[in-house]
Amino acid sequence: MRRIAMINEIMEYNKKFVENKAYEPYLTSKYPDKKLAILTCMDTRLIELLPAALGLKNGDAKIIKNAGGVITHPYGSVVRSLLVAIIELGVEEVMVIGHTDCGVQGMDGGKLLEELTHRGISQEHIDIIRSSGINLEKWLGGFDCVEQSVKDTILALQKHPLMPKDIMIRGFIMDSVTGELTKVSVE
Repeated sequence: MRRIAMINEIMEYNKKFVENKAYEPYLTSKYPDKKLAILTCMDTRLIELLPAALGLKNGDAKIIKNAGGVITHPYGSVVRSLLVAIIELGVEEVMVIGHTDCGVQGMDGGKLLEELTHRGISQEHIDIIRSSGINLEKWLGGFDCVEQSVKDTILALQKHPLMPKDIMIRGFIMDSVTGELTKVSVE
């Protein structure tokens, strides 16, 4: 019941937000003003910290978030989103930003899969996915080192056969408390 209550609260807030035209300060176009895309983690600490620490405002950049800020498949939604941002929306630079104290670091895909079965996911469905060639433990797993994860993501993007070679791709680790960026080199 808590989940439904939270969504109802959000819907009520949204109704007032629109009625009061509180959206007006956020008006912008679909094209990123800074011609920038950022791939980062979905961590709740980064929702406001990341744009604030980078000096970004609404409309400046395309921000793509997922668990760990990683590419789990070369033809999945992350790469597709970046290609759309580049080709259709004028992005010229990509920042890959990992962060300290990431919940995906050290995550065990096998334990996550066990928890899914405890939550009612059938072994039959798991077997169907495995027979499709998906290594579920790897797909659900995390990474050991955030710096290596950022390097791996940069290299995956740079070597991707559909990634235009004129796109600058750089990597960073953000301190999830202070917002300080540390550059990650792939050399």
